[in-house]
Amino acid sequence: MRLGVNIDHIATLRQARRGRRPDPIEAAQVCERAGAHQIVCHVREDRRHIQETDVRRLKRTLRIPLNLEMSIAPEMVRLALAVRPNSATLVPERRQELTTEGGLDVSRLAGRLRRIVPAFAQAGIAVSLFIDPDPRQVRVAHELGVPSIELHTGRYAQANSTRAQARELRVLAQAATLGHQLGLVIAAGHGVDYDNAAPLARIAQIEELNIGFSIVSRAVFVGIDQAVREMLALVRRHGA
Repeated sequence: MRLGVNIDHIATLRQARRGRRPDPIEAAQVCERAGAHQIVCHVREDRRHIQETDVRRLKRTLRIPLNLEMSIAPEMVRLALAVRPNSATLVPERRQELTTEGGLDVSRLAGRLRRIVPAFAQAGIAVSLFIDPDPRQVRVAHELGVPSIELHTGRYAQANSTRAQARELRVLAQAATLGHQLGLVIAAGHGVDYDNAAPLARIAQIEELNIGFSIVSRAVFVGIDQAVREMLALVRRHGA
């Protein structure tokens, strides 16, 4: 199983003082050396953490793939086409949210996505759609011709009982199975941490976990290198 490390909250800390440190590019390089399979970052409309210059520096510097999380706003589409990250994960975005809440409604937005997906493919950018684990959304994603989807794991991560968590895990497994049967590469992420990653890693159809906040939080105590290595060891130990 591959591990993508989201470095947004390294930039959040930097932006608290509007300075140069901690440098998210330096953090990404540490993650790379620790064994991360890709680096993930999200340029938001309000630029609350990652900046456009960060994305350009990451693209120049990294030896592992760069996955740009982004809304489908024209400004973000132009940025992606200019920088050409290895992949782009299209997500919903609302200015007032603390973090991404729910998946992209690809059924409702299919018309716009039919213009964006081919343009990205022509530019050599692999498109993934961040969606809820809903069979209808999975099927529409497949119809749009994207190579991969990322299942939103928020409801699983936030479940307040063992029974509820097991129910949400089954929903994720069913969506992953459907997507795999349709030929999609399946990733998952949002709210994944050191306590709940193992059951996700056991779902054979999930090939990639993208994790940010919990790794950065762990890094406060053990450093980013160790935090990444611990998560890698966990997902490898439990991976299907």
